[in-house]
Amino acid sequence: MKLEIKKPKNENLQTIMRRLGYKPIGHSDRGELNCVRPIAGDYPRFHAYIKEEGDQLIFNIHLDQKRPSYGNETAHSGDYDSEVVRDEVAFIQEQINKLETRF
Repeated sequence: MKLEIKKPKNENLQTIMRRLGYKPIGHSDRGELNCVRPIAGDYPRFHAYIKEEGDQLIFNIHLDQKRPSYGNETAHSGDYDSEVVRDEVAFIQEQINKLETRF
């Protein structure tokens, strides 16, 4: 699921994600910040790729149901548009809006 929202002033992207409970784990080959937020143990977990474009943050978020598997199995078990993912997007939007109103 995609979310575009205005970036709070005076906030670093990694700091924003940590405040949201996400752990930055690197960058994608497209330069997006790659972050995860476990729900219970390692999986399931929310997985977000975030990039900055001007004063906007662009999130691509999904729910990893289980660890990726290879071979004859599917490589990824992601949930992109469930109610759980929509609730997470609403949570992120609400929290970022609160950061913006602090200044």
